[in-house]
Amino acid sequence: MIDFALHNAWLIPLLPAIAFTLIVFVFKPLPKASAFVSITCMLTSFLLAILVGIGVIQAGGEFVEHPLKQVVTWFSMEGLKVEMGVQIDPTSAMMLFVVTLVASLVQIYSLGYMHGDEGFSRFYAYLSLFAMSMLGLVIAPNLLQMFVFWELVGLCSYLLIGFWFFKYSAREAAKKAFITTRTGDFGLLLGILLLQINFGTLDLMQLGEMIPNFQQYTNLTVGGLTAIAMILFLGPIGKSGQFPLHVWLPDAMEGPTPVSALIHAATMVVAGVFLVGRSLILFQTVESAMLFVAIMGAFTALFAACIALTQTEMKKILAYSTVSQLGYMMLALGAGSLTASMFHLMTHAFFKALMFLGAGSVLHAMHNEANIWKYGGLKKYMPITYWTFLIGCLAIAGIFPFAGFFSKDLILEVTWAMSTLSGHSHSHFAGIYTVLYIMAALTAMMTAFYMFRMFFICFHGELRDKDAHPHESPFSMAMPLVVLATLSVVGGWVGWPGLGEGQAFGYFVRLGEFEEVHANWFLIISSTVLALIGIGAAALIYLKKAVSHEELAKKFPTLYKLSFNKFYVDEFYLWIIHNIIDGLGKFLWWFDITIVDGIVDGVGKAAQGLGSVLRKIQTGKLQHYALVLFAGLVILVLIMGFADPSSATLSLLGGGR
Repeated sequence: MIDFALHNAWLIPLLPAIAFTLIVFVFKPLPKASAFVSITCMLTSFLLAILVGIGVIQAGGEFVEHPLKQVVTWFSMEGLKVEMGVQIDPTSAMMLFVVTLVASLVQIYSLGYMHGDEGFSRFYAYLSLFAMSMLGLVIAPNLLQMFVFWELVGLCSYLLIGFWFFKYSAREAAKKAFITTRTGDFGLLLGILLLQINFGTLDLMQLGEMIPNFQQYTNLTVGGLTAIAMILFLGPIGKSGQFPLHVWLPDAMEGPTPVSALIHAATMVVAGVFLVGRSLILFQTVESAMLFVAIMGAFTALFAACIALTQTEMKKILAYSTVSQLGYMMLALGAGSLTASMFHLMTHAFFKALMFLGAGSVLHAMHNEANIWKYGGLKKYMPITYWTFLIGCLAIAGIFPFAGFFSKDLILEVTWAMSTLSGHSHSHFAGIYTVLYIMAALTAMMTAFYMFRMFFICFHGELRDKDAHPHESPFSMAMPLVVLATLSVVGGWVGWPGLGEGQAFGYFVRLGEFEEVHANWFLIISSTVLALIGIGAAALIYLKKAVSHEELAKKFPTLYKLSFNKFYVDEFYLWIIHNIIDGLGKFLWWFDITIVDGIVDGVGKAAQGLGSVLRKIQTGKLQHYALVLFAGLVILVLIMGFADPSSATLSLLGGGR
């Protein structure tokens, strides 16, 4: 059975694709049947993904150096051959497990959350298409196939964010997400084309062999390869919400909460991280590009954490938390560690899906009231949601023994390792990596603070909205919370080196060039202390209320306004659109209407005028033509009679000698 799953992994994305087709053409009028078909296909894909993972683990390190690859020729022409198929290695096996698990739990959760919605069948069709797109991206053996599914993921996010299209805010959020990510996707497509032009292939394994020795295969300089890497990175910047293209991600909260869990935990936003991981050899070959990825990741992590400190909507806080954690993953890749990045991607999928679904449970109980200051005291009304949400907060804060502790600590360790390199080609960047480590550690403390700020405001104290009657969610919504909470507790232990060679997560994914790191107790203890400081500060202000948060806001009004208004990035973009892009558009419209159309219309009118004059010559009467002929002959005779025999005119007419 395991061997069957390994050699038929293409069934994993195919099954949700079949579910999508059946719902659209057969079961759309039958909501319960639509949900049954979608969940059944998704759970089957999950089972196959588990079998694939077991097969890869049993093979030890075999799949690291020699991935299982099955391809057929998609199309071929001179100078270009594109294949389509499946590539199974430890990274893709892990992603298959995470995506199918979260997608399955989200679909089960949606039974209760979307109950009674008019678009119930359509919702499950979109979820199936979304899962198919992400799974197809995960197993892609080349960049072109990856790009096709990458765009399908973007399309599905547009459909799901704008699912409640009758709401103006949902329509606008969907358009914002689509346009913003397209900006980055243009760079990705350009980078893919440049790789094809210079290397003659888009196959991931072939590129992995050629790029380290690029001067042997191409005429590229180091600067040229760096430019390709930076252009290619534009796609992940947009898709994974890195600064400055992060603005679409918080607005994506306009979609149903299960969509938020799916987009922010295991599918769309991590697609960019996965793509950089797949092409990490490109960034490792040109050290300045890898440093740029690290700087972008560290800055995004800190920037988003600063915004999350003051937000008042539960899902918005979680959205900025996602942006911050994606920055962490990019920082790990910028430190050269695929293991640390993929490890955090996996644990983040567990606890972030848990918290988004927990937020959906709260919204369901509070009749979609978004403001956390209307909550309070939910602990006694929603015990399952309370305890599972607490586990998620402890995990993201990096408290031992929860999953986030292991993955966050590994990111800090690989960043610190890069800051202490000596005698290495990257050692002259050591000082910069030291700053990035400090930014990451500070982000960890802020993460603990804002997550427990939200937790204490929502679940402790007294219920502030006296008209609300909160209650625990039904079993279909509570069960996924319990499963994800369990994984948020135990999921991090797969990275513990004590599991033995061939079993720990670092060996399972890939041992990279810069991953010779060992447990650093100073980093472990210091990061834990910082997290506890963050939790303690949140408890002091929002649980014990020993310090007034209103007074803090008044004491630091500028900082508070910058954080609460998201540093006015959206307003800056709107100013550019209204004052520069719109102005340029109006000028180009005027230039087109006045100058371009004026020239075209002028040429037409000139031809028309000339034609009206020449038309009078063509009368169609024989006597007129004879008269013109006779007049022409008379003129010629006169010229020949009176002109100088040596003149040029007479010579032209054939006279003279």
